Amino acid sequence: MLEFGRNPVKAKQESDSGVNDERDRRITAGFYYGPYKFDWNEATKSRVTGAASLAGFAIGAGAQPNDLRWHGGNSDFVWILQDNSILPLDAQGMFAVSQSAMAHEAAHVFAGRTIKESGTMPADLQDDALWPLVEPK
Repeated sequence: MLEFGRNPVKAKQESDSGVNDERDRRITAGFYYGPYKFDWNEATKSRVTGAASLAGFAIGAGAQPNDLRWHGGNSDFVWILQDNSILPLDAQGMFAVSQSAMAHEAAHVFAGRTIKESGTMPADLQDDALWPLVEPK
């Protein structure tokens, strides 16, 4: 007798989509660099990438720690944090921020992959135990 039921390919696609949605929600919630929480959305990714590139070039050209004018401007380099406060950053700090951002995103991408490959869909994809801990260090 032919059994009618849910298409396993479609079920897998739907569960993977749920994992992706939760992963993306967690990624865009922001990341910490030390005690400082940064936004992490498409606009911020572009800004961090650009500033980190500039910081890397500045470091290569000899920018020293605590030099807040490493970017070539007439004012100190600062970043607006998620809570709208201002964080001054030297080139080394800006480069480290980008490393924290990439680690945050990569940890969530790989956690999502682990969930998808587990063979069993968790009852609650929002369970914090499934995902990397995101808190100040």
